[in-house]
Amino acid sequence: MPIRHCIVHFIDKKPDGSPAVLHARDAELPVNQAMENLMADLNDSYNAKQGKAWGFFHDESGAYPFSGWLKGYLDNQQDFAAFSRQAVEHLQKLMEESNLSTGGHVLLSHYQQGMTDYLAIALLHHSEGVTVTEALEVAPAKHLDLGQLHLAARINLSEWQNNRQSKQYISFIKGKNGKKVSDYFRDFIGCQEGVDAPSETRTLLKAFSDFVEQEDLAEEQAREKTQTLVDYASTQARLGEPITVEELSGLLDEDKPRAFYDHIRNSDYGLAPEIPPDKRTLNQFRRFTGRAEGLSISFEAHLLGSRVEYDETTDTLTIRQVPTQLKDQLKRR
Repeated sequence: MPIRHCIVHFIDKKPDGSPAVLHARDAELPVNQAMENLMADLNDSYNAKQGKAWGFFHDESGAYPFSGWLKGYLDNQQDFAAFSRQAVEHLQKLMEESNLSTGGHVLLSHYQQGMTDYLAIALLHHSEGVTVTEALEVAPAKHLDLGQLHLAARINLSEWQNNRQSKQYISFIKGKNGKKVSDYFRDFIGCQEGVDAPSETRTLLKAFSDFVEQEDLAEEQAREKTQTLVDYASTQARLGEPITVEELSGLLDEDKPRAFYDHIRNSDYGLAPEIPPDKRTLNQFRRFTGRAEGLSISFEAHLLGSRVEYDETTDTLTIRQVPTQLKDQLKRR
């Protein structure tokens, strides 16, 4: 992960209403092993976060100036340190206006992963711990707590510059349970939601379920393809990358690599070629399977409670919207 530029500033703001104080760094941080380790750990923590949103920039304006400053930096109108200082001063102003926010270390990093350039922005906090010194004494110590990452965003600079029609080149962590604490950070980026990742992921899984039914796959084949989909989508989520429908289609059937892709394109699912994966939705997409005495039942876990209900007291399953092929066989009997 080549790091092009990286800097950390500190905004000292307590939740008691006192003014925020900015301690800005004048020069970029040197790229060394410690910095590379920090960025690798930050990426892992960010990718593992559930509940991220995907979107794109508002039009540049006085209310949303960040994209203009970022463009100026990328066009070499100012260096990275100056751009970051401008950005963090704006963040300080918005933080002042938010009674819910607390300060922290603001990290901005321009790095490359594969052939893609990214800008990561994160508000980092410390946790108190202990360490054993060289004198074998126990002493208090602080460390960055990347597990408690609540305000962070990542901008796919390559996609933003080369595909202006995209509505998912920015990802950011959303506040839980409708909290407004993260709204000022989203406004700082100047980002609006463009893609509903849980909804898009559910639609993809619905398209896959329809595809399995349409192809009339044997249970073992259906289970293998389901596992392939979940493994691929989970890997993309872990890497912070979108699900590419064409790539997924090739993985599902090497002999007919465009079968699933054509199924989606020829049906009215409304899916984009690339879909941001939602980990929570993926985790619910598993199969329940049972076979005994001539009876074989298999269904995906997300259908339990909707199309399939289990009554433990009577040990019965109720199935709604019986698959068409099974329904036709039953009618013929």
